[in-house]
Amino acid sequence: MKRRDFLKNTSKAVVIPSIAGKLGAKAYAMSPFASLLGNAVDTDHVLVIIFMSGGNDGLNTVVPLDQMSQLAQARPHVILPESSLLQLSGTEVGLHPSMQGFKNLYDEDRLQIIQNVGYPNPDFSHFRSTDIWMSGANSDEILNSGWTGRYLNYEYANYPNDYPNAVMPDPLAIEIGWSSSLLFQGPTHNMGMLIQDPTDFYNLVDNVEEPAPDSFAGDRLKHIRLMAKQSQLYGTVIKSAAESVNNQLDYPQGNSLAEKLKIVARLIKGGLKTRVYMVEHGGFDTHDYQVDPNDHTQGEHAYLLMQLSEAVSSFMGDCDHLGISERVMGMTMSEFGRRVISNASGGTDHGEAAPLFLFGNHVNSGLVGTNPDIPWNANYESNVSMEFDFRSIYGSLFEQWLCVDPADTSNILLHDFERLNLVDGDQCDTATSTHELNAAAGKSFLNVYPTMINSNTTVEFQGGQDRVNIRVLDMSGKTIETIYNGTASNGVQKIQWDGSRLLAGNYIVSFQSRNVVQSKQVIKAF
Repeated sequence: MKRRDFLKNTSKAVVIPSIAGKLGAKAYAMSPFASLLGNAVDTDHVLVIIFMSGGNDGLNTVVPLDQMSQLAQARPHVILPESSLLQLSGTEVGLHPSMQGFKNLYDEDRLQIIQNVGYPNPDFSHFRSTDIWMSGANSDEILNSGWTGRYLNYEYANYPNDYPNAVMPDPLAIEIGWSSSLLFQGPTHNMGMLIQDPTDFYNLVDNVEEPAPDSFAGDRLKHIRLMAKQSQLYGTVIKSAAESVNNQLDYPQGNSLAEKLKIVARLIKGGLKTRVYMVEHGGFDTHDYQVDPNDHTQGEHAYLLMQLSEAVSSFMGDCDHLGISERVMGMTMSEFGRRVISNASGGTDHGEAAPLFLFGNHVNSGLVGTNPDIPWNANYESNVSMEFDFRSIYGSLFEQWLCVDPADTSNILLHDFERLNLVDGDQCDTATSTHELNAAAGKSFLNVYPTMINSNTTVEFQGGQDRVNIRVLDMSGKTIETIYNGTASNGVQKIQWDGSRLLAGNYIVSFQSRNVVQSKQVIKAF
């Protein structure tokens, strides 16, 4: 029996108890989990995103062995010795020699490599290309929401009003080691929780407070920290989940990515129903000193890939140990790749497409796509051409892993993209959908129907003593039209809105009243 099959057969029994323990007996008896008695549900599935910020050099990460002569001519300053590469069985590619952990996952059928991932008309700015990957935008459009933020807004339509609640007592998403990225930004508010770094997490769990000066300024700092801690609604559930886990495996010391992934594994095992995690692994902007000039298998890029490989390998081993690996799917992404040619500084400059990794027990393991074609006469304009649009991967994971109705995927992504067969088997075939339950959780202040807007669209909202402002926004956040601005009577109010004059596309109807903000996504068809 393969190790992967063994893990699949021994992990399933622990899925539901971890969630039931977090909900509590009363909530569990009222929830759809109660009738499943061990069958997986769609909310068991967790997506872990690793953002390799800076732009990873794909040609030195997943090396096309059938192009070694062309690579030696195009990038002599960074070329890896063919004898050092970790060739993957049955393929014409080799992994960077520092990625033994990924090689092991590949041999266990728990790693998928998707070649040449990018987007049309790429932008080579770090900031703009990062926004494109985080938002799922075309290169010529600006979106003020992230692709996972829109997904979470679709799944939990009333958030953050009356959250936490019995249906969803935990953070919808958690990011570690970033600064409130666009990824979890919903149409009108952020859908995620930020943990700045592992130190902040352990300070919370261990009730450690950073020292403050013994002065008036220090007293003010302590007060600000206290207010911040009290205002963090999810601090208690994070602490409770973390404290319930004390038997994790060891992770490599001094590896900052491993420290972040260790926290993710701990929170998943601790019973959080959080759907999406994002951790950052920075330093991939390797314009110079990408390799050691005396040994190209060593250097800055080798160290970053070793950290990535060891961290993910340790994370998956820990997930096996904790009995949660059946629930976890991981994905790497980077804002762009690097140029085909190397530069005189021993590095590579901003490029186009690059490989993307998926890892987990249920990935359709193997190599997807073809080796990039490296020209013999490569110059500075030579790039790895896109074969797969990154949003095809997003949409495929929505439907095959997070169990989104295919009819809703295009609305979340705002465009149509092809689907790839990324997940092994149908992981949603026995799932009991909790989407309707999640969408109804919390307090609703706004409803718009039909969502395919026309000349007779009903806008239903909660009136009261406060002024209500209801606007139509485009996906960049620009106000297109004000539907209502005034003080309405108490209770549910209905008005008719003629949206037929809008141009075809996706829009947001936004409700705002004092501290309440809520939004619904609507569509004007062609």
